[in-house]
Amino acid sequence: MAIVWAIALAKFMLHVYFNNRYGYFRDEFDYMSCGDHLQWGYVDQPPLIPFLTHLSRAVLGDSLRAIRFLPALASSLLVVQAAATARQLGGRFYSLLLTAICVAVAPQYVSNGGLLGTNALEPNLWLGCAQFVMLAIQKDDPRYWIGFGIVAGLGMEEKYTIATFGLGVVIGLLLTEQRRTFFNKWIWLGGVAAFLVFLPNLLWNIQYDWPFVQLIRAIRAEGRDVVWGPFDFFLQQLMEVNPVAGPVWIAGVLALLFWRPLKPYRALGWSYIVSYLVIYLQHGKNYYLAPVYPMLFAAGAVALDSWLAESRSSLAWLRPTIAWSILVNGIYSLPITVPVLSPEHFLAYTKTLPVKLPINEHSHARAALPQWYADQFGWKEIAGETAVAWNRIPASERADCGIFAQDYGQAGAIDFFGRREGLPGAMSGDRTYWLWGPHNYSGNCMIVLDDSKEVLERYWTDVEYVGTSAPNEWALEQQIPVFICKGKKFESWSGSVWPHLKRWR
Repeated sequence: MAIVWAIALAKFMLHVYFNNRYGYFRDEFDYMSCGDHLQWGYVDQPPLIPFLTHLSRAVLGDSLRAIRFLPALASSLLVVQAAATARQLGGRFYSLLLTAICVAVAPQYVSNGGLLGTNALEPNLWLGCAQFVMLAIQKDDPRYWIGFGIVAGLGMEEKYTIATFGLGVVIGLLLTEQRRTFFNKWIWLGGVAAFLVFLPNLLWNIQYDWPFVQLIRAIRAEGRDVVWGPFDFFLQQLMEVNPVAGPVWIAGVLALLFWRPLKPYRALGWSYIVSYLVIYLQHGKNYYLAPVYPMLFAAGAVALDSWLAESRSSLAWLRPTIAWSILVNGIYSLPITVPVLSPEHFLAYTKTLPVKLPINEHSHARAALPQWYADQFGWKEIAGETAVAWNRIPASERADCGIFAQDYGQAGAIDFFGRREGLPGAMSGDRTYWLWGPHNYSGNCMIVLDDSKEVLERYWTDVEYVGTSAPNEWALEQQIPVFICKGKKFESWSGSVWPHLKRWR
């Protein structure tokens, strides 16, 4: 485990060094804004990450390295957690090392360590659930199901997709000899524990008429996301966690389902099958299944180590070959998820790749860089042009002059960068910003972003075009127009206009 810890430390240092190379990511503004408005839920996420973001900023500040410290730490500790899982399954030195390498260089987990988001803790929580399942079976102690329930409940407070894994575990238990577990009170108490941990967010969703469900329905109705076919979806799974490492996690699936030494944990093999089918059939994004693979890497590494040991010396060369191949490919693909290169050099690098990088939303196709990089550019320019408009507002009018942005990225950037310029908090009809309301403005003076003069003149008599945010060739959001609008034509900003500004998609 000392070597495993060294790998984890190297991964952590890599993230700390490169995590301020580009800029703040669109979703990071959302988590920071939500962290400034602590509550038990948000339209697009549960409350755990905004809460941790709030604590992190209070302790470490809000520099890029500071807000990405928690993701870097969680992603690096995942290496140790996965190797410990391999040891829990009876793994020896090679299987622990192979597991650590697979997890350390898997593109999705590398990406998780470089951006603040709900993906950051998700693999740790899924794997934590799997570890409690193993402990309950291994030690024949059903009290571990309480631990499973607590971690699953925390997972639901972090990202709802862990429910698919929980469903998979339940179905897996029913399909195997472990179904006897349901005759024991502890698994039901574990379910109660999960429910109680999740209950505050559940009540919040009920109070606001299930905002997350409304959001998902709106996204699907709009057809925003790319829908993968069965072959492409499987191909994306290989790409997400390193295609060269594919044989390891595939071996893990087979070992959990069919290999006798891992027969007690067969329910976990079925949990993968169920999670895969549910996410695919629900047209989930390609990375939604990524949290399950550390468990499969651990099982696969243990199985491969055993199978190679049984072959004695004839296949001994495969051990170092497999490990080095995964490591080298992982290092080669590092620029895809870590900004080690400038944008210009990154585009040149992508031309050397054998496949095109995936696009999860149709709108991302217009950007020069992949979305996870493109959405780290352009925000200062948007906030800067908004500040130009704000400085044109007479001091006597500022108390009743609000700023309205079209999406949570623009609004979050104004909240973050505009604070230094003395700008008020932004409003938006997008996501949770709409629930935070119209801020008691009359609407007689409003700075509006990313709209057209023709549309705005329907609501205000005096619409002044201020300018457009400075161009940034790498940004997904390019040259956003800014207007100052005065002389309202409507009766009430909060009553006549705000209810119609809801934009959840």
